[in-house]
Amino acid sequence: MENQALIDSVANDWWYYNVELAPGLITKGTYLPRVPMLPRMLLRNANLQGMECLDIGSMEGLIPTLMARQGAKRVLATDALPHCEKKMNAIKALYGVDFDFRQIGLLYDLSLKLQDEGGFDLINLSGVLYHVFSPMHVLAGVRPLLKKNGLMIIATNVMRRDGYSLEYNHRGALQRENNTFWYHSVPMLESMIRYFKMVPIDVLYCPHSEVNPANFAPGVDSGFMAVMCRAVDDADIQDNDVWAAASRAGSWEFLSLCNSALMNAQPRSNISYRGDQDRSGPATAGIDLLQTITADRRHVVEAVDDSRNAHTLRLADTF
Repeated sequence: MENQALIDSVANDWWYYNVELAPGLITKGTYLPRVPMLPRMLLRNANLQGMECLDIGSMEGLIPTLMARQGAKRVLATDALPHCEKKMNAIKALYGVDFDFRQIGLLYDLSLKLQDEGGFDLINLSGVLYHVFSPMHVLAGVRPLLKKNGLMIIATNVMRRDGYSLEYNHRGALQRENNTFWYHSVPMLESMIRYFKMVPIDVLYCPHSEVNPANFAPGVDSGFMAVMCRAVDDADIQDNDVWAAASRAGSWEFLSLCNSALMNAQPRSNISYRGDQDRSGPATAGIDLLQTITADRRHVVEAVDDSRNAHTLRLADTF
């Protein structure tokens, strides 16, 4: 009876995710069933047993629920506003999971807002960078919270092309959603990842298509990309980017916006990743994102038929 009252209190609310509240009763979220949830697919390759995890922009808490069910010791869910907190609490009760929630507002000074939380073995920063005025500013605020050798999932809209550019969503030509500002070129996204002392070790890419009409702009070679990144120390960076090293050491922006003292004081994580890219060759070299999605179709996901790879949370799901 208690669960039924809980279900009745949220069943008719607006939902971002499709969530099974009771056997056969699934909320109608914003995503169609065949749209892949790439960060979720990467997340299951990380061994979260005993780890500390941070999810940014959690909505109703699909990812935090899966993190907890995959054995994480501590999970912190966050969002700009507590607009989904009632639904999140219902999911925690119905799914038998426990995680904390923090309202964080804007992300630009996140390392200051969460410095009392310590560091995290895995951070999920997905569906965020295209929603902000300054993507680099956000990475500067998030990166110091990642433990040394930790993992970060970065997922965002991209343009599949060469060159180092961001394309502005002028007049909503790329996407009508009114909080969407930027599409990175794939090399630009990789360059930013490496600038903030991480290397990409795995990637999944979903071309924008009619499978997800809300994101599809005919004639534009764009898509959604999720990258699993491994934190590296200065001594381990192998990209020979002398300019980036000098910029991190001397630019006012990096020194003022990226809390190096907090980042350098982080303990070392022993989190492991089961993807092939973390086992082949030096982990500090990483992969070339554009080359990988171009040469290897295993990294391209156009649609899915399994709800465990989609934006649907079911009562039996553990990953």
